Amino acid sequence: MKMNRNQKRRVMGVCALMMALAALLAGCSGNSAFFEKDDVNYGTLTKAEALETLDAYLSKINVTENKPILDISSGETIAEADEIPDIGNYPLSVEGGGEIDVEIFSSTEKAGSGKDGWINEVAADFNRRGYEVDGQSVSVSIRPIASGLTLDYIVTGKHVPDAFSPANALWAKMIEDGGVRITEVTDRLCGNTAGILMEKSVYKEFTAAHGDVTLENVTDAVLDGEIILGYTNPYASSTGLNMLTATLKAFDPENPLSEKAAGTLREFQAQVPPVAFTTAQMRESAKKGLVDVMIMEYQAYINEPTLADYVFTPIGVRHDSPVYVFEGTTDTKRQALNLFVDYCMEKDAQELAGDYGFNAHEDYAGQDPGMSGAQLLAAQSIWKENKSGGKPAMAVFVADVSGSMEGTPITELKRSLRNASQYIGDGNLIGLISYANDVYVDLPIAEFSGKQPAYFNGAVTNLSAGGGTATYDAVLVALKMLLDKKEEVPDARLMIFVLSDGEANEGFTFEKMAPVAAALGIPLHTIGYNANLEELSRMSAINEGLSINANESNVVYQIKNVFNANL
Repeated sequence: MKMNRNQKRRVMGVCALMMALAALLAGCSGNSAFFEKDDVNYGTLTKAEALETLDAYLSKINVTENKPILDISSGETIAEADEIPDIGNYPLSVEGGGEIDVEIFSSTEKAGSGKDGWINEVAADFNRRGYEVDGQSVSVSIRPIASGLTLDYIVTGKHVPDAFSPANALWAKMIEDGGVRITEVTDRLCGNTAGILMEKSVYKEFTAAHGDVTLENVTDAVLDGEIILGYTNPYASSTGLNMLTATLKAFDPENPLSEKAAGTLREFQAQVPPVAFTTAQMRESAKKGLVDVMIMEYQAYINEPTLADYVFTPIGVRHDSPVYVFEGTTDTKRQALNLFVDYCMEKDAQELAGDYGFNAHEDYAGQDPGMSGAQLLAAQSIWKENKSGGKPAMAVFVADVSGSMEGTPITELKRSLRNASQYIGDGNLIGLISYANDVYVDLPIAEFSGKQPAYFNGAVTNLSAGGGTATYDAVLVALKMLLDKKEEVPDARLMIFVLSDGEANEGFTFEKMAPVAAALGIPLHTIGYNANLEELSRMSAINEGLSINANESNVVYQIKNVFNANL
């Protein structure tokens, strides 16, 4: 049955972070996923029954409140380049074997799989053709990476490729602002646009009430509570960044970074669900009917049959996949890159691009927000400060300190939490519990300002591993902590982060905990350290939570991005 808007808003409350850019999420591709509710029957508890059951369970759990430990030292702050995972976490989609090989970082809508793999197919064919420069064989290697992560790799110098092909030109401006010299090779490999995607019945109602579908009209309708709009994380996604800059421009055409624009963005964010990490998650939200208006690239839209009942209207800058070369790239590699760009522009390659959903809406000229790289970075900061629409996030971290976490897992857990805590925004509320055989409240929930960050770092530093694993007891305690604190902060967005290896051998079982968590609707996001990912994924699936496989080389970056997007 089709949900009305009030029903959709209730669903948004239940799975608030199901759509959380990300990123995202930025930089989490290949290592994280959102999990939808599976076919397991979690029971039919009402909220009142769940609260009663929770209290009954808690009466059987041993909970110790540890005295908070104040740690005013700065602790270990990891250099930004060291936060970024080794490049091997993002393998090549095409590996060249030429004497002159050009490594290209590519946006994932053209370097992924299936209909998202246009540049892979063209590159593989190019490599078979036997092109040469100065008598040496030429090839290209393609590495699919989200644009936000690419920005981090390049600006920090962690890994600089020979060339870069993002979805749009906004990322190049930010790279230049980071002090990296780049040169445009072409402003277009294949045509694409971001756009407003509106369900047909909503489109009919909208145009009858507002006229043309424009970003200004859409944002007005969102502010008035008439429609529910979803978009992706502007720190990770080209579409999300496009949406953010175009929206700020609509809020104040003269100065999109003004207090007026920021204030209107805060009101706007109060009316929309949290951002999706990826376009794939946005597609899933559309399938489920959780949003009736969203921002998506045309190429993604046209390749998803379930979106046939939506109408697409282009907005913002064009997404024509420009190509840039970096200062340190040799002359022979530049010549090889030019050969590849020319090959991409040949008739057969462009016809293939059309088959894969590119090169549509050629009459749309695009609308550049006219922002410099520094202004684009400022726009992202404005979004981070206002993304919750004035509603604070309230999170409890549930840290596994059982014996199976001894050694590298507990060391990485502590290291990543302490470093990532610097990315928790002011005004959010944070608590920490740990568990082995029993459950320990190491830090009661409080606003993450004043002494709370120092208490948080002290609690994390004091964690040590040993004993059994009462994972689901700890989750039940965290649920209760959130519900009690919410009485003081009724508009807070609740969430739990379980940091564990996924094992559980003490206390309540998953089957006991799951119906309670499902009825309460608080997302359980899991971060696994050398983990039983199947068990953690099962937990995340209860309320469409995020599950991260945080291996040793990327755990710090993963958690940093989660905090940036949600806290």
